[in-house]
Amino acid sequence: MEDHAPSGTPDQSLWSPIRVRAFRDAIVTAPPAPLAVLRIPKIRLEVPVLAGTDDRTLDRAVGHIEDTAEPGAEGNSGLAGHRDGFFRGLKDIAVGDIMELDTRHGKEVYRVERTWIVDPDDVSVLDPTPTPALTLVTCYPFYFVGSAPQRFIVRAVHLDDRPGPIAAIH
Repeated sequence: MEDHAPSGTPDQSLWSPIRVRAFRDAIVTAPPAPLAVLRIPKIRLEVPVLAGTDDRTLDRAVGHIEDTAEPGAEGNSGLAGHRDGFFRGLKDIAVGDIMELDTRHGKEVYRVERTWIVDPDDVSVLDPTPTPALTLVTCYPFYFVGSAPQRFIVRAVHLDDRPGPIAAIH
């Protein structure tokens, strides 16, 4: 993995004007080295994953949620992003879609297993899993004005090298 964020400006066509300004303000200073780079081809997303979920981090990247597995490690890795920024395209994600995660250890491939909506205080979505998984978290509804009342969750499971119907998808 390269030690810098993906080159160029991300596709911001679905972003809110406030989020575009916040992104521009956040990239003035150099970011820390990313933990990973998340790619979701279906929604044309390529974004660095940085540690933490504070506003500054989420203005320039998606954030790794503290106390969840490190990206690419065994267990459930929680990633958060703004619904009016990097994660706006999640509105179009579907079961079976592919995600890629480039980490310092190589490229991991995941398949979306399910999506659902929860209340903000339902943190059970971040509970450990027996196998590698990515759990993407963003506010919901996507175009809600003000503080969104719910969270949109995407769970993707790791595709391994075993033959079978799941591995054949990629």
